[in-house]
Amino acid sequence: MTDSKGTTQATVSTLPAATDNPVFAAPAGTRTAADVVTPELVARLTRDVVGSGKTRNHAPATGAKLADLPESTPDDVATAFERARQAQYLWARTPVRQRAAVLLRFHDLVLRRQAEVLDLIQAETGKARLHAHEEVQAVSVAARHYGRKAPNYLAPKRHTGVTPTLTRVTELRQPRGVVGQISPWNYPFELSVGDALPALVAGNAVVMKPDTETALTALWARELLIEAGLPAGVWQVVLGDGPVIGPAVVQHADFVSFTGSTRTGREVAQGAAARLVGCSLELGGKNAMLVLRDADLDKAAAGAVRGSFSSAGQLCISIERLFVHESVADAFVERFAARTRAMRLGGDLAYGADMGSLVSERQLATVRRHVEEAVERGAKVVTGGRARPDIGPYFYEPTILDGVRPAMAVCEEETFGPVVSIYRFTDEDDAVARANATPYGLNASVWTRDGARGRAVAARLRAGTVNVNESYAAAYGSAQAPMGGMGDSGLGRRHGSEGILKYTEAQTVAQQRLVPLAPSFGLSHEQYAQLMTRGLRAMKALRLR
Repeated sequence: MTDSKGTTQATVSTLPAATDNPVFAAPAGTRTAADVVTPELVARLTRDVVGSGKTRNHAPATGAKLADLPESTPDDVATAFERARQAQYLWARTPVRQRAAVLLRFHDLVLRRQAEVLDLIQAETGKARLHAHEEVQAVSVAARHYGRKAPNYLAPKRHTGVTPTLTRVTELRQPRGVVGQISPWNYPFELSVGDALPALVAGNAVVMKPDTETALTALWARELLIEAGLPAGVWQVVLGDGPVIGPAVVQHADFVSFTGSTRTGREVAQGAAARLVGCSLELGGKNAMLVLRDADLDKAAAGAVRGSFSSAGQLCISIERLFVHESVADAFVERFAARTRAMRLGGDLAYGADMGSLVSERQLATVRRHVEEAVERGAKVVTGGRARPDIGPYFYEPTILDGVRPAMAVCEEETFGPVVSIYRFTDEDDAVARANATPYGLNASVWTRDGARGRAVAARLRAGTVNVNESYAAAYGSAQAPMGGMGDSGLGRRHGSEGILKYTEAQTVAQQRLVPLAPSFGLSHEQYAQLMTRGLRAMKALRLR
């Protein structure tokens, strides 16, 4: 066979039919993508999109067209920013508690009407419904957190002045203006509205460019947030090809929020830097999971399934490298493989499938290339290792590789698919060093019965989030704590105080009272300098900061 570049690739040797992952059979009468994505729904969701051209998106589970969508031009992006700036002026002057109340109403609406967005997420991404529900959970957590905590995060804060009692200092948080947000296709609900919520509650407007293939999910989120009380002009949406529309968003934004590939993230950062505006970037990962010799192997195997194959591995924080202590490696791999072989594949809009489809031919080609090259160079397929066109055009079985070496692409490059490689270790220090031997640093996982030991190992891993006895959800779902990457995995953080304060400018207001910070009351320059010197010494002695 040939890959997307026309290069001849070896074909993975076929496995016995008995190793096929079973297919989930949806109940009779289950709705289809065509039932969900009607012309009426598309017209309603896209009516405010600034764009006169035409584009379309597709259903990965079948490959069929989902909808015709508006397409924006760079001039349309400029228009969207103009509209957003007009709306932002009044929105920023709305009391923060009123803005936060919009998020809390949105929280309730999401949970009440979650079936609608679950259908859209599945239709546009092809993921299993349980994995789609992870997005509902994440968005609800973010809405609740910032709905409750934003007034505190944004409240004026008093600081000790240069001369205590005589200098009154207050730190204010001013919105940046209009945030440009570029969101990806893999988590279209969470990475669109989930990232927009803190920007909006901070008093900004947002111009978002979601991926065209998953635009309807983002537009549904916008509609629901407007129903919750957000002024419609405050959140503008533009659609179009990333290389055309993305730079236009960066060109007009007062701050840029980007989630996507490291290569594109560098371009976004350069564009923002040229205009002296800030940016936050969540980029790629080659995330590691460490199974220590005292781990509960059944729990670790179940965690490896979740960590490696959620959303068919199309998750920035999913596990792609699995380091297992030699003394338990065979027992662990046996358990992990058995659970993986039992996973049910399917793309129906119903609960039951354990894994859905890849999103596109491009993702499928990358997965095939990585697996087939590894096998050609001596790696062993423990389970999986092949496409499943009998289910849909982009389905690929959850795959475990053993015997992967550094020369193989699957060892170094981000696969972003349902493929994980096993690496054995005998020395814990060596495992940590190998886990850290990557330019990425997004997420990691440690499994052990000893929580203190797990936390100590976690602290040595170069990753923005590390989970102990969980793959990714514990850290990501803890919205009070920051989430983001180190190294080539990005800049900035979402969640917690950093996740909202990045969308603000700090402003210091200092009021001097009674006496100036200058010679006065007849003091000479020298006498004033001596007085200040004694004051500085006194403040250190009194342990003032």
